[in-house]
Amino acid sequence: MLMHVVPLADWSAAPEAPDAPYAPPSLAAEGFVHCSADEAAALAIADAYYRDVPGPLLVLVIDEAGLGGEVRWEGSGDVLFPHVYGPVERAAVTSVLEVRRDADGRARELVARA
Repeated sequence: MLMHVVPLADWSAAPEAPDAPYAPPSLAAEGFVHCSADEAAALAIADAYYRDVPGPLLVLVIDEAGLGGEVRWEGSGDVLFPHVYGPVERAAVTSVLEVRRDADGRARELVARA
């Protein structure tokens, strides 16, 4: 499973048609979708890059087998992250979790979305 952090506003703005894949801005800008391999990494990314983003943060849980694009593990040194080279098909999203943050915006845990 892969995980992708996304603000609720961005996920909600994406077309919801079953055949309309999710394509975040990073896909156009960098050629891939940033992902993480586990909950700890997703929380670290949310904390480092999304602390000041207003509103709820979500984590898409993605089944790699359902993706049409290639997944490459890339990074520097011994820290590698999965990058999806293509949009994320909605059928590959197995669940959507919410990032619970503290009063300072720090990511604390992932919870089932109500």
